[in-house]
Amino acid sequence: MQEFYFVHTKTDAQGDYEVHTENCNKLPTEENREYLGTFDNCADAVREAKHLGYAAANGCYFCCTSCHTS
Repeated sequence: MQEFYFVHTKTDAQGDYEVHTENCNKLPTEENREYLGTFDNCADAVREAKHLGYAAANGCYFCCTSCHTS
């Protein structure tokens, strides 16, 4: 099932740009996120974030657990 994904435009404490689903409790406010698109999985969303220039993109620990690396 496809979900809407967003990237936080500000880095976290580890220097990562976290990728979130639209239903995540930790989804940043509208002014602090960029829409990535709809994807079947978080790996594709993280790849898109990196393609858009967020080289340190990482999955959110809470909503993209399988893509969270740090």
